[in-house]
Amino acid sequence: MRKTWTDALAALGIALVLAGCATTKDELMPRSDQTMLDIWNAETGGGAGGPSERRLLDARQSLRRPLTATDVRAAPAEQARYTRTAQNEIYRQFHRLPNPDLVMYVFPHLAGTDQAPVPGYTTVFPLYQRIQYALPGERIEDY
Repeated sequence: MRKTWTDALAALGIALVLAGCATTKDELMPRSDQTMLDIWNAETGGGAGGPSERRLLDARQSLRRPLTATDVRAAPAEQARYTRTAQNEIYRQFHRLPNPDLVMYVFPHLAGTDQAPVPGYTTVFPLYQRIQYALPGERIEDY
């Protein structure tokens, strides 16, 4: 049998694996005397309270602006538009286009195999299959 080339290839592979294992950890990753804290301080520009931290704080302070009296007075009105209240729920932003609603009251009853009590509730069904909505400001009058 002529397996000389496969034997030579296997011997070469074994030799390469053994040569790779011949190096030590210290040769591949030499140790230095720096700790992680030293590296962190060097890369971030110093320790706590250093000059670079002071420059960063000054830059942040220059971007901040104090609230004026007008801003303080306008805040509740601005937030009220985004707060859910009973009035906001009744007067929706996206009004439904005309589609008569059927209001149905479901009386209290027992449901399921365990006969769990279900309280009475009211639900609304549209008369037509699809409900169409107007864009904000498109339809303001009630129907």
